[in-house]
Amino acid sequence: MNVFFQAVTGIVLLQLLFAIWNAAQLPKLGAAPGSQALSAKATASSRALSLSVLIPARDEADNIGDCLSSVLASSTGIIGMEIIVLDDSSTDGTGAIAAAAGSGVRVLKGRVLPEGWLGKSHACAQLAEAASGDWLLFLDADVRLQHGALQTALSAASAAGGGMITGFPRQMTGTWLERLVVPLMVFTIICHLPIPLVRGSRDPRFVAAHGGFILIHRDSYDSCGGHEAIRSELVDDMALARAVKRSGGTVTLMDVTEQVFMRMYHNARQVWNGYRKNIYAGIGRSPLLLLGVLIAYLSLYAVPTAAVLYYALSGQLSAALWPAAALLAGLAVKRTSDAAGRQPFWFCLLLPASMLCLSLIAVASWRGSRTRGGYEWKGRRYE
Repeated sequence: MNVFFQAVTGIVLLQLLFAIWNAAQLPKLGAAPGSQALSAKATASSRALSLSVLIPARDEADNIGDCLSSVLASSTGIIGMEIIVLDDSSTDGTGAIAAAAGSGVRVLKGRVLPEGWLGKSHACAQLAEAASGDWLLFLDADVRLQHGALQTALSAASAAGGGMITGFPRQMTGTWLERLVVPLMVFTIICHLPIPLVRGSRDPRFVAAHGGFILIHRDSYDSCGGHEAIRSELVDDMALARAVKRSGGTVTLMDVTEQVFMRMYHNARQVWNGYRKNIYAGIGRSPLLLLGVLIAYLSLYAVPTAAVLYYALSGQLSAALWPAAALLAGLAVKRTSDAAGRQPFWFCLLLPASMLCLSLIAVASWRGSRTRGGYEWKGRRYE
């Protein structure tokens, strides 16, 4: 077994080196692509841009008020900005709460969902149809903006000149399954996606996007076909990013954690259902790829922990050295990704349990694609 754990340690150490390098390539929101500093010229020219903040909302009564408060607070000093909320057949008073946020907020009543469309894409398409800005900023209702975030986003837009800018908001967690699973979004990006290729390559396979924060130029949105072109895609944010690349536009992945934060889920059931809906579709509905990823993740990040416990409890301390080395290297990888996502230091210690939980949800996601029930999210069923 020593040979196996020596190999695992070597692989994970290589992964650690890549993760450290890759995390350093992620530009901060507000920095021009390829640099770490925002130019005064970009800041000045951003004042001439118009911005449409677009928020699709379905049964978001607990979120929409705070979301709009943060958007309005961040809009100080911005000329030519509009805020539009699409009430997507809510049953909890979401529309009324949004309308009470102030005269700077326009609330639209969503149309009936047509056949062949998924709910969020349909809501976003209606928002884009109503928007008049040069840049469209799609936000989820559970997103919160720090003061000045919108100006910083516009400065980044001015520096980019077009295309799409996106990033993973800082994830706030409260329950154990949130802590175990939600930070793995950033883990997969930092560990597997070469950040420079997101913008530097035209290959649509090199993309990452988070639907909670998508800033896209109107011309780029129209050129790629907008949400109508991806109307049946379950993972709409990634599909939109690929569409932008296919149409010749650029996609820039940025570190937005200083400006944007959110709590996507509030209990274990929401975490389970949310990830169950997205994981299998996110890897292209390939059972072989899913199996390979799960075997790799469990072998690299869970098996060493089990081996350390077994050898330690059975008194074979010398045999536990290589599994312990593999475990420590894995924790260092997780800490690197957690630092990129501004997560607490101790979250890295959850890695073995995180991989077990992720594997269980991934299997449930695969099974959901093979049953007639499919997936349920916010009162709608998807296949």
